[in-house]
Amino acid sequence: MESEMKCNLSEMWSSKMPKGLDLEISHHPMTMRRVANLIIAMERLKAGTSESVLSTEFRDENLLNIMMENMVEERVMFECYSDPPSQFRRTCQHQCSVTDSQQRHLVRDLNSMELTAVTLQAGSENHKVHLTMSTYLPPLPSTEAKARPVALCIRDTNIYLSCHMDGDMPTLTLETVEDKSSLLRISSDSDLVRFLFYTQVSGLNVTTFMSASFPDWYISTAEEDNKPVDMCTETDNRYRTFNIRSKTPLTECRLAPRGHERRS
Repeated sequence: MESEMKCNLSEMWSSKMPKGLDLEISHHPMTMRRVANLIIAMERLKAGTSESVLSTEFRDENLLNIMMENMVEERVMFECYSDPPSQFRRTCQHQCSVTDSQQRHLVRDLNSMELTAVTLQAGSENHKVHLTMSTYLPPLPSTEAKARPVALCIRDTNIYLSCHMDGDMPTLTLETVEDKSSLLRISSDSDLVRFLFYTQVSGLNVTTFMSASFPDWYISTAEEDNKPVDMCTETDNRYRTFNIRSKTPLTECRLAPRGHERRS
């Protein structure tokens, strides 16, 4: 079967070769991919190099250059169309406390499973929420060059901040995750992206958190005390910036947080 394929190929192309050139097929095992590459190469040779082939100055070096150009072109096409990574990959975790731009702490409302922004009095700071912040490497460069995806979990719990659609508006909720390992890698088209927020940092550790599921919607606090922490846009009359006080990383971070944001 193999010898028949070689013979057929030789006969098929011998009559089509420019005068002065012969086609010789080696005795190495042939595959359909090699056959296809051979046919493509010969078509290119016929289409693009007829004038130089017919020239009396055409040499072995010319043929070698043509072959090498085709090999390089095939390599480039492969790289251009290869599939990019499609997952957010967690790189590290660290503990932190958060206050909004009005120096109010986040407090968990046990009855409604919400976070509220509260001005705590001296001696009552034990009520404030501490977070475990997980940082991720995005599957592709984010639209905001210096934004960094993170997930926010209430320390020592399985409760994460998430953003989902409630009616026609994105809403911030507290959600229990039974298996934390499910958030080690998050597919970009998975509904688990609701747990991710893009952080941007400016000035002296002033940070915003934009939903990965709903671009241009940010975690925010109300002007009044004891109101729920929720999502808003840049035009809403809410506070979108936070101060992050980080503690010792729980895992080694491979990339340092970076960013630049506008403050509302």
